[in-house]
Amino acid sequence: MEFIKSIPPLDRRRTFLLIVPVSFLLFLVYFPSTPTNPSPLRYFSSPSSYFGLGRLEDEPVAVPDAGNRSDSLNSTGSWKEELTRARIAVCLVGGARRFELTGPSIVSRILMEYPNADLFLNSPLDKNSFKFLLLKEAPRIATIRIFRPGRIPETEMQARVLTSLNSPKGIQGLLQYFHLVEGCLTLINSHQKRHNFTYDWIVRTRVDSYWSAPLKPENFIPNRYVVPAGSIFGGLNDRFGVGDFATSSVALSRLSLIPFLDSKRLRQLNSEAAFKAQLSTKHVPHTAKRIPFCIVSDRRYSFPPIRYGVPIAAMSSAGPLSGAKCRPCTPACKGRCVARVMSGLDRWWSWTNWENGSLKLCNARGEWEKGWERLFDRVAGKRLSVARKGLVGMTVEDCARKLAELREHSGVWDAPSEEELCKTGLGRNS
Repeated sequence: MEFIKSIPPLDRRRTFLLIVPVSFLLFLVYFPSTPTNPSPLRYFSSPSSYFGLGRLEDEPVAVPDAGNRSDSLNSTGSWKEELTRARIAVCLVGGARRFELTGPSIVSRILMEYPNADLFLNSPLDKNSFKFLLLKEAPRIATIRIFRPGRIPETEMQARVLTSLNSPKGIQGLLQYFHLVEGCLTLINSHQKRHNFTYDWIVRTRVDSYWSAPLKPENFIPNRYVVPAGSIFGGLNDRFGVGDFATSSVALSRLSLIPFLDSKRLRQLNSEAAFKAQLSTKHVPHTAKRIPFCIVSDRRYSFPPIRYGVPIAAMSSAGPLSGAKCRPCTPACKGRCVARVMSGLDRWWSWTNWENGSLKLCNARGEWEKGWERLFDRVAGKRLSVARKGLVGMTVEDCARKLAELREHSGVWDAPSEEELCKTGLGRNS
């Protein structure tokens, strides 16, 4: 105040005339106006934001707010409402081996949970493909693609970047899986081009995943790709992923990014290590979270697993199992037994969460035990077990009729005829 009083009256008036507009400009800079009802796309920063430091894996991440709307989006319910107005693509990949067990859970706990989502299926033709008739209950179906698989040519570059170690079908198995995953992006881009829009979110999961609970809204995090915790095998768990369109475009580009990984002189990567490398080298932030699903597996594994062994969870485990291998079984190991086994496993390989009785283990040295159907029905409940029972004794005619309903419900049907799918799986004289 003494300083202002020392200024002559004329200069004092000029000083105040200068201060007023400067103060107004500062107010606009620090307190910008916010739209009252922005679309979901406004929540995402531009792709250039990916070229910064990201949050470490497993660090807790709050449900993101949109500008100054933190109060409304801090509640899961409000964020769920935002997601129901967003454009979401859900892509399923893989063969239909046990789809009578997994399919109803996917429909109920992902597709029914987000009924605005468009379903995309990318699957190789096999004797179980007819089981996809269970998808006719999905609210919205964009594309059904069931293709005849063929061998993918292997190159020297792919042999440098990838390793066949621990892959049941060698590098060819990795290429087939990468082809399936990237095929999701191809289907989604074709749909977007036909209808002239861009998806806000892409959810990618496997056909052989059993979901014990709904996919929660807090797993949708703008500018960040969410993967399951555990089962990382030296990289990142690649059995599920959800992200906005920009992060998903990188995450799903499993085949086309191999030349880029080669240019970075990355060598002998398994699927999980290659997945982590493509996200980190492209500067896509990622977060590992516990997700309520497991991969239903018929493979046999040593028991009890030691260090680099693979624990097979009982489907009756409380979880979340975050994509661990599982089967319906009478648990051979629980409580203190689980603590002994899991504490001996390498945490950066096949380890999964087991605390607080959330995990029970199967002895997976042999085939599924006699009476597994009863064990599954007890876990899944009456509503989800109806689908399994409905496929028992199904005729080719009933199968074809239900697949015809699926085809009529689909925007694009890129698959063999209903009769061929049913006869391949059920037999001509069924």
